[in-house]
Amino acid sequence: MNAKEIIARRVAKELTDGDVVNLGIGLPTQVANYLPGDVHVTLQSENGFLGLGPVTEVDPNLVNAGGQPCGVVPGAAMFDSAFSFALIRGGHVDVCVLGGLQVDEEANLANWMVPGKMVPGMGGAMDLVAGAKKVIIAMEHCAKDGSAKLLHRCNFPLTAKGKVSMVVTEIAVFAFIDGKMVLTELRSDVTLDALREMTEANFVVADDLRPLCVE
Repeated sequence: MNAKEIIARRVAKELTDGDVVNLGIGLPTQVANYLPGDVHVTLQSENGFLGLGPVTEVDPNLVNAGGQPCGVVPGAAMFDSAFSFALIRGGHVDVCVLGGLQVDEEANLANWMVPGKMVPGMGGAMDLVAGAKKVIIAMEHCAKDGSAKLLHRCNFPLTAKGKVSMVVTEIAVFAFIDGKMVLTELRSDVTLDALREMTEANFVVADDLRPLCVE
């Protein structure tokens, strides 16, 4: 099982029956593949619909927010972008799952720009992070060069301040509780000392620390 699958499987366990969920571009889209059979969520796409579903037949006019072919489930509703963002900004999305470049110990998120590289813009991430009731960041624990992505303070431009609810990596799960970054789950083959070496951010260990489980 690779890192992305571990992350997607663990995030899927956070979704509950009846949730309205927005899955960000990239890794977060994989979460839909691992939902438990008794959990039925409504997937929202910021380009204008509720009821995102698996692709049954490619239709060039039907794409998700990342421009990838998608499907819709029976009962899906389509609307314009203004209505879509009214749902998001109005607090009607229960959970959003986004990728991250950096998260810091104050629950700040940077996920839209690497300094010195051309980017199209922040997109809807700033609205989702501000409007969703629960914000889960799904990202690999370290950058490709091995550097930490969980930091004392983000040094990339911020997407939002103090809005992250939870971070899920292939190594650990952290929750932000009462202003603290709390380690709640740790993969059984990784020691706490090893985790601290790859994590710049300061965190406290939950009294009921559990093994990271994706089954």
